[in-house]
Amino acid sequence: MFKLTYIELQKSGAVSPLILDYLNQKPALKPFYSYFPDEKGCDAALKETDYSFLDREALSNLLHEQSQSVKNTSKPSFENIERLKQKNTFTITTGHQLCLFTGPLYFIYKLISCINLAQELKQKFPSFDFVPVYWMAGEDHDFAEVNHFRLFGKTITWNSSQSGSVGDFNTTDLEPVYTQLREVLGSGELAETLSKMFKEAYLEQKTLINATRFLVNELFGAYGLVCVDGNHKTFKEQFKDILKEDIFNNSSSALVEKSIADLSDLGYANQVNPRKINCFFTQTGLRARLEQDGTEYKVLGTELTFSKQSLNQKLDEEPERFSPNVVLRPLFQQRILPNLAYVGGPGELAYWLQYKTMFEHYKVFFPLLFPRNFVSLIEKPVLDKIHKLEFKVEEVFLPEQHLVQTIIDRSGIKPDLNVENTSLTAVYQKVLEKAIVIDKTLESSVKAELQKTLVAIQNLEAKMNRAIKQKSETEINQIKTIRQKLFPDEQPQERVDNFSQFYLKYGAEFITVLKKELNAFDFRQHVLLENI
Repeated sequence: MFKLTYIELQKSGAVSPLILDYLNQKPALKPFYSYFPDEKGCDAALKETDYSFLDREALSNLLHEQSQSVKNTSKPSFENIERLKQKNTFTITTGHQLCLFTGPLYFIYKLISCINLAQELKQKFPSFDFVPVYWMAGEDHDFAEVNHFRLFGKTITWNSSQSGSVGDFNTTDLEPVYTQLREVLGSGELAETLSKMFKEAYLEQKTLINATRFLVNELFGAYGLVCVDGNHKTFKEQFKDILKEDIFNNSSSALVEKSIADLSDLGYANQVNPRKINCFFTQTGLRARLEQDGTEYKVLGTELTFSKQSLNQKLDEEPERFSPNVVLRPLFQQRILPNLAYVGGPGELAYWLQYKTMFEHYKVFFPLLFPRNFVSLIEKPVLDKIHKLEFKVEEVFLPEQHLVQTIIDRSGIKPDLNVENTSLTAVYQKVLEKAIVIDKTLESSVKAELQKTLVAIQNLEAKMNRAIKQKSETEINQIKTIRQKLFPDEQPQERVDNFSQFYLKYGAEFITVLKKELNAFDFRQHVLLENI
């Protein structure tokens, strides 16, 4: 189906300078992480902790209960949940928002990277077990980030007036989305398969978090992936000591700000801005920031106000009302799971690198940070165009203007009129010398005529360039087509297109082949070339 090739990340433009330097093990970044994500680092991390403080029995039972909220949790997933009771079992976690119908392709790549890393670690360290975990970001409240996906250039959007944590959103108003999806998918066996998958996930499950759990189980359950919903009272109970210190002592913000300043001194941009209080207050239809105002604590946008004493009591009695933000969420998942490694995108890893000092303060194990696989899919028609234009695959990742200029240069015609400009300037200089002998006031007239002539030559050169481009118009349009496939709207393909576009063509084998071809320990850009 596909032939795999690679491009170095610095040539693909997939990651920031910070992550490139991290993956190249720049010495100045060593204080910001514990272990490098390679076999040696994994070995050292396995020797550091066994998560002996965790009640593994309770964790396993709770995850078993959560997994029963949908009917399609697989036997391998339940077996992995059972393995978590053993002290030699670790989780490998990735997290992501509850994007409608998985959202962009990189969600798929994230989960496959997580699954593959768990399996590859088992091969390298057979005396341990490793469970791949999808941390479901159901507490997020930015609905606009998850309510759409793009298929064949069309954006399919779920419009809803609901508010609060998106995981709690009721799916009853998704029927119009289902109707639109069927129209875009068209007819055929695989179109029916995708339509059925969407219907069973989103129209037959009551909440968005269960819809996402069902869909992820359909796609990845065979590999034992475990879906975890952190929005549970038992989990929050285990985290309330850190919540209290963050709310009442503001310890987290000071520690993260210090790391941000240290990274800034090294020339790296900030990734996340901590707040004095890094959690939200939640209830039905509400997830709002908690802020201190004098001696009181207010829930922004509401009339809810707490004294320090009443807020402390609320934390003891109803810890599930408190939701960590992007600063505390990594701490939260590391506190409740026996997690060895986190698999994330470049943005995520960048903000994790700001947190190590905070983790040390709270005495929470800082995991290995693995980049997810970066992937580009090049279908055969696009690949044929690349070959016809005599470009190498890695060249089409260069800026479009560079490729257009390459085509123009290949024509052998270069309308460079610098020599002519120089000659004309010399002629006018001689004219100028004769003119000022006759009348010095003619100097400005001669210079003005020279400038008009040079502008005219410049305009002619521009017209000649346009004519060359028109002669190469077919090839230039083909380059634009290639770039639009790989970088739709100037964004990497994996950040725009939905998996169903390829599932519709290849079926379930699409996921199977991706899992087979991707390597969790290979940090290059994976380029899959269709060879059927």
